[in-house]
Amino acid sequence: MTNKVKENMSLAAKILVGILYCLPVLLAVLFSFHSNDSIATIPLKFIPEHPTLENFIYVFENVPIFTYLKNTVIMLIIIIPVQVILGSVTAFSVTFFDFPLKNFLFSLFLVAMVIPGEVNVIANYTTIQAAGLMDTYLGMTIVSFVNISSMFMLRQHMMTLPISLWEAAKVDGCSVMRYFFRIVLPLSKSIIAAQVLTSFIHVYNSYLWPLLVTSTEEMRTVQTGIANLVRDMYWNSGGALAGAVVCMIIPIVVYIIGLDQIVNGLTAGAVKN
Repeated sequence: MTNKVKENMSLAAKILVGILYCLPVLLAVLFSFHSNDSIATIPLKFIPEHPTLENFIYVFENVPIFTYLKNTVIMLIIIIPVQVILGSVTAFSVTFFDFPLKNFLFSLFLVAMVIPGEVNVIANYTTIQAAGLMDTYLGMTIVSFVNISSMFMLRQHMMTLPISLWEAAKVDGCSVMRYFFRIVLPLSKSIIAAQVLTSFIHVYNSYLWPLLVTSTEEMRTVQTGIANLVRDMYWNSGGALAGAVVCMIIPIVVYIIGLDQIVNGLTAGAVKN
């Protein structure tokens, strides 16, 4: 078997896997333009004979979709800047400074990365409830302020920066904060952008925690709100699919725009000079 044939087979396999990944999204889009009666017909027709917008009209008229989106956007505005600040400052500290138990603390970070988040749900819930933060934006966001994987990726990237740059800055009288803001952060733009985009997708798709700490419709996020539509799929499956399609648009657009930044950021610390 020649190399050309192997390359074509590999390409065909990748295309097939890509189609399989995109197929549920494509089916959701197609069925969202069906009427509820046509979705229930047998045999099932994937492409609607008479496309309709009645499902989308139902969503916008009967579901507070913009309230869900507003709450999700507020969560993003709160969480992402805090994650970037805490992650970059922590990574800078463990990279450029020596202090007692430095390696031990960094090892704890690595251990925390492999612990499933669900393990801490009960402890976090009881803490938020005791603090009176139920149905508040702070209660919805505070458990996501620290992102260990973001700290780790930033630290790995900062280790690739030449140590001579840090030494030359100290000789020239550059303060620590000036070096951090004027040199380290600009050189870390690609990986910070990648972390912002991955955090965006994670927060936008979060379901369990917002569901636990909110009990009113006014504080529901996108995922928890759409779950109510899915619960009613037995009588309005078209509306549930239309709501899912509306909520998919934002993360898909953000992901497409930031795809290059994600790739660059994930490979930024792969090679050490």
